[in-house]
This record gives sequence, structure tokens and C-alpha cells, in this order.
Amino acid sequence: MVQGTVQVTHGGSSRWRRRSGEYPTLTAALAVAGDGDVLSIAPGTYRENLVLHHAVTLRGPEGGAGSVRIAPLDGVALTVRASAVIQDLYLEGQDRAAPALLVEDGCPELTDLRVSTHSAAGIEVRGAGARPLVRRCTVENPAGVGIAVLDGGGGVFEECEVVAAGQNGVSVRGGGRPRLERCRIHHATGAGIGVTGEGSGLEALGCEVYEVKGTGVQIAARATARLTDCSVHRTSADGVTLDTDAVLTLAGCDIHDIPENAVDLRSRSVLTLSRTTVRRFGRNGLSVWDPGTRVDAESCEIHDSTGDYPAVWISDGAAVSLDSCRVHDVPDALFVLDRGSRVDVVDSDLSQVRNTAVSVSDGATAQLDDCRIREAATGAWFRDHGSGGTLAGCTIDAVQTGVIVTKGADPTLERCTVTSAAEAGFYVSAGGRGTFTACRVSDSSGFGFHVMDGCRTTLTRCHTERCARGGYEFAEDGPAAQECTGDAVGTRPAARSAAGGGPAGGAQAGIRTVAGVQSPAVRAAQPPPASVPRPADGTEAAPGTAPRESGEMLGQLDALVGLDSVKREVRALTDMIEVGRRRQLAGLKAASVRRHLVFTGSPGTGKTTVARLYGEILASLGVLERGHLVEVSRVDLVGEHIGSTAIRTQEAFDRARGGVLFIDEAYALAPEDSGRDFGREAIDTLVKLMEDHRDAVVVIVAGYTAEMERFLTVNPGVASRFSRTITFGDYGPEELLRIVEQQAEEHEYRLGEGTSQALLTYFTELPKGPAFGNGRTARQTFESMVERHAGRVAQLSEPSTDELTLLFPADLPTLPVLPAPC
Repeated sequence: MVQGTVQVTHGGSSRWRRRSGEYPTLTAALAVAGDGDVLSIAPGTYRENLVLHHAVTLRGPEGGAGSVRIAPLDGVALTVRASAVIQDLYLEGQDRAAPALLVEDGCPELTDLRVSTHSAAGIEVRGAGARPLVRRCTVENPAGVGIAVLDGGGGVFEECEVVAAGQNGVSVRGGGRPRLERCRIHHATGAGIGVTGEGSGLEALGCEVYEVKGTGVQIAARATARLTDCSVHRTSADGVTLDTDAVLTLAGCDIHDIPENAVDLRSRSVLTLSRTTVRRFGRNGLSVWDPGTRVDAESCEIHDSTGDYPAVWISDGAAVSLDSCRVHDVPDALFVLDRGSRVDVVDSDLSQVRNTAVSVSDGATAQLDDCRIREAATGAWFRDHGSGGTLAGCTIDAVQTGVIVTKGADPTLERCTVTSAAEAGFYVSAGGRGTFTACRVSDSSGFGFHVMDGCRTTLTRCHTERCARGGYEFAEDGPAAQECTGDAVGTRPAARSAAGGGPAGGAQAGIRTVAGVQSPAVRAAQPPPASVPRPADGTEAAPGTAPRESGEMLGQLDALVGLDSVKREVRALTDMIEVGRRRQLAGLKAASVRRHLVFTGSPGTGKTTVARLYGEILASLGVLERGHLVEVSRVDLVGEHIGSTAIRTQEAFDRARGGVLFIDEAYALAPEDSGRDFGREAIDTLVKLMEDHRDAVVVIVAGYTAEMERFLTVNPGVASRFSRTITFGDYGPEELLRIVEQQAEEHEYRLGEGTSQALLTYFTELPKGPAFGNGRTARQTFESMVERHAGRVAQLSEPSTDELTLLFPADLPTLPVLPAPC
């Protein structure tokens, strides 16, 4: 296309300015044009560097897009220094050091321009006096920035499109403050929109940023921005980032299909969100770091994570506030880490969470008011010393475990309700503390409140109902409880006060006896109950304690009711180890004996007790240094993000050095629908540690028979590490009766006439459903009899010794009725 002519129509009032003229070049036409003149450009290619000093109109043929090309060989194609009107031009630039279109002053109107260039910038607005109105313009600049607003420049960009940029699609710095309306920025190699520097700002309304090989929107270094009804999606890096005192408001925006963090904030940045949706992100939906960094979100939704990371990550002293928000379909909902970090959540929903809805660790704080958590593995987990906060008026439904408190964490829970937990409602272990006031648990398949040994937990006016394994499970050195209650269905009758007082009837003043609290006075010699996954707080021998003789340990093993096949297996194994030891002392070769074991069977069949005795037997034979038991499960080994699982598994293994690492419900490390589950990482780590430190730790994995058979196939090295599988069969009615007789003898009760036969009939007819606990069921039955006996005898004014000690068939609890099949 050759260069055409330029028709100048003068707009002046004087007679000599009213004529028109035709010029061969744009430069010549501009030389004679003044304010108000119209320059009509004929089709052609003009290799000129144009500078507009007057408020002229510069236009190509209407509807002839691309027919007028301004394409100099170097320098700026078009410089505007006045409030000119420019329409229907095609601009090309080749200078990597200069923009194709530069606005330096005035309020020009730029309409229907196409900028296709390999310049430093497609359109550049520079200077405090530059305020263009840019409409329906398209910028393609594979070599540099699409649109740059610098040095105090501003202006409005309406319905513009950056179709390609070698750097940022839109770049604002040096105090620039443009406004974008209904613009589209895509296929940029840098950020879609970048705003940086103190005084720099941007307002965007109804804009779309997508297909960006970098960050969608980047605000940094004290810059500010506001995006309303905008969309950011399909980036290759984070969706939105804020850094170093940046301030951003997102209202009615949609951030989705982001492979990394949807929104990432650092270094005292502040983000305000309202009516904004964050979805389909590969890492965190909100990633918030550093002291002074803050997010305030109202009526927002975060959902459908495509990765394995928490939806909201808060660390290093940052703070997040969520009001009337929804977080769902994510691996974890809220993770708060590090001292000074805090999350405040009000009237919000956390649902369909594969792991933990709220995790608080390393001294962080969480405050949840009137929130709803449902369909999660763990509702809330306060993990370690210094971690705490308050949950008030929250409901937790359809979870594995409602609330876990471990390792010195000390939260406050008020008026919280847990319903339909697959395991415990509230679980406290490993020195966890916590204050629970007016909290309720109903329809739990495990215990309502399960508090492990040494946990200084306080319970006030709590209530449980319809908990399958019991309303309350306290260790001997248990929590302080006052005015707590529970129904009689699925709970264990108390034989002591909830505050840790004496036997039934001896409750302290103002403290009610709690249904379901296990009594030290009626604790069985049989194995402790299995329950929810426990953090690694297993009983360890005191340093320097000499191991007991193996004969004493084997005698304790023989004293257990039933378990004949188990006893034979353990004796055969220990005999081989002992003979091997003696052969070595005699200078002979000893057969290699793999000491790791698989225990299979139903809950309450003695697996934990036998594991503890096995460790002590091996210590007495000199095979293990200490013989202590460290009991863990999935919750102690599997982390929430990449790399943390191997660390946790290593820590548990180290605690068990010189003893036994007992992994209860080990099959949970490899769920059938595991997908990208981190449990496989725990198994892989464990297999390697067992090989590298084969003489330091004995590992016992335990669980249901069928599930453990599947578990042994998940890793080629798993089955080879374990020498044998020992099956713990269910107790029969006679063995259950024997356990009750042991309990009665130990606690100075006697079975009256006909009671033994009544117990046999009771255990024969007792439904063997999922809640059947074998030895635990026998102990619960005895404790129930003790409570009913106390109810009878308390009415007598001067009961005799027989009346104080005899248990009769009338003291047996009523047989539970299983629900009819659908």
C-alpha cells in the first residue's frame, strides 16, 4: 500500500481558514492545521513520525479498518500533546525503546484504533496532564507492554482489547491512575494487569483477564487498585498477587481456573473482597503471609480446588476475616499457622472438605462465630502449644471427628454442636487442653467427648446423646467436668464423678455424675478401647527404667481372657528370638527373624494390649532398648500439604526408637478412592525407615482383617517388611462373661444367683453390629450393672455387705435394638 493524500478541512472562524486543502503527507497537513481542523486521511501507508500539538481530528475512512497505516521505521509512530480526536487508524511501531502511540498531554479521544507493533509499548500515557479517552482500541505487541500508564498519567479505556503482549498487558507505575471499562486483556507474557509504585492506582469495571503466561493481576509497592465485576482466569501463574503495602478491592469478581494461588498477598498488603468467587485453583484460593497483611471478605465463595492445598492459607502473622462466606469442595478449608496469625469467621459455611475444615497451629488463633461445618474429615483441629481461639455457636455435622485438640493447644468452645460424627465428637490428646462450655454431641459413631491421659480439659454443662461408643471417655488423670449430662443410649454408665472424683455416688458438690465416663475403679485389665485416630501420645517407659523379666510379661499375656491363637503366635515368635539370642552368645549363626507384625481383627479384641506386652517382652530379651509403645494413626502421620507427611512420619518413627510403633487402622493410609491422597507418602516413608533402621523400632500395623489384606498390597515393600499376620478373633459369650467376672473380682463385686447365666444369655443375644466392641462391650456391661446396682442400693437405709456387693440379673442393661433394614 502506497502513501495517499490528506484532506484538511479547516474549522477556524476567519475567512482564510474556512477553505480546505489537500496535502501529500500527514506532516505537511499537520503543519497547517489548527484547533478544530479535521484531517481526513486517504488509504495508504504513511512512514512518518506524527506529533499532534493542536486539538485536531485525525481520521481514516469510516469503516475502512486497517486501510490507513502509520508505520515509521523507528521512533514513536504517533505522539499526542493536545485534546485531539483520532479515529480509525492502524498504527505500527518497530522501535523497542519507544511506544507506538504516546499521549503526553491533553484529553484526546482515541477511537477504533488498531495498534500492531513490536515496540516498548503499544499505547503509552505519560505525564500528569495526559488524560485520554480511549474507546474500542486493539493493541497487539508481542515485544513489549500492551498499554502503559506512567508518571501521573490517567485516562479512561472503554471496550479496549490487548490481544497479545510480550510483557504486561496493562502496566501502571509512577503514579499513573487509569480507569478500564469492559476491557479484555489476554495472551500476555507478563502480568495481565500490573500496578506498582506509591501513588499508582487502577480502577477496572467489567474487565476480563485470561490466557496470561504469568500473573493475572499484580499490585505491588504501595499501589492501589479496585476491580468491580471483573474476571481473571486461565493464567499460568497466580491469579492475583499483592506485595509490599499494596491495597486491592475486588467486588463482584470471578477468579477461576488458576493453576497456582488464586490470590496471594504478602508484606503488609490489604485485600478487600465482596461478592467475589474464587474457584478451580491449583494451590491456595487465598494465600496470606506476613505481619500486617490482611484480607477482609464478605459474601464470597471459594470452592472446587483442583490441587491438594488448603483453600485459605494464613501464616507468618497475617490476618483474614470472612463474613457470610462459603468454602466448599476443597482438600482443606482454613489453615492458620504461626504466632500472630489469625482468622475471624462469622456466619460462614465450610463444607465438603476432604481433610480438615479449620487447622490452627504454631501459636495461631482462630475465632469462629455462628459458623457451619459439614462433610469434612475433621471439623476443627487445634494442633499445638500456643494455638487456640474460640468457636462459638458453631455446628459441625457429618464429619469423621468434630474437633481435635492436641499437643498443648488451648481453645475455647462455647455452644458448639457436633452431630453424626463417624468417630469422636470432641477428641483431646497429647497434652491438649481446651475449655468446652455448653457443647453437645449427638449421633456419634464413636465417643461424644474422648479425652486422653494427661489432658487438662475443662467441660461445663456439656451434653451427649446417642453416641455409639459412649458419651464420655476420660483417662484416669482426666479433665475437670461440671454439670455435664448424657442420655442412656449408647453411653457408658458412670462409676465416678465427671470431675475425677470417687466411685458412683461420690460426686463432688456441684458436679453431676456423667453417663459414659470411664472409671479408674472399673477399668479392665483387658485392652483399652479403640477410638478415633490418636496423635502420637503413646505411653512410654520412663528413661532409665529397667525392663521387666520376659516371664512376667508372658504371664500377663497368658492372663488375658481368650486370645489362645494370639498367645501361641507371640510365644512362638519370642521363642525364636530368644533362641537366636542364645545361639549368638554361643558363637553360632542365628536365623533372621522379622519382628514387625500385622494385627487384624475387630475393635476391642486386645490388639493394643498385646502390642504393649510384645514391646516389653522384646525389651526384656534385649532386642529393644526400651520397649515403650507409641500409638499413632493416620491423623498423626499424614500432613495437609506436600512434604509435611514425610516429616510427620519421621517424627513418629523417632519417638518410637527403642520401642514399638503401633499404627492403628493402618488401612486408612491407603483409602480405596485415594486419588492424590498423601497417605501413600506416609507408607513409602515408613517402608524406607523400617529398612534403614530395622533394629531400632518394631512396627505393628493393625485394623480390620479385610482392610488390612488390601493395605498389604498398596506398596511392593509393605508385605515384605512384616514377618507374620496375627488374627484377633471376636470374643464369644463365655469369654465376655469371664471378662465381667474378672471386673467384678477386681473391684470387689460378686455375681449373685443366676447372674452368670443371665450374662451368657445377654451376650449370646447381644447384636453384633458395627458398634460391638468385644472386650469393651463386656466392660461397658459391667459398668452399667454397677450403676443400676447403685441405683437400687442407694434407696436402702442400712444396706448389708451382700447388698453392697452382689450383682443380680435385674442389674443387666436392656438389650439394644438395631434399626430395621430399609
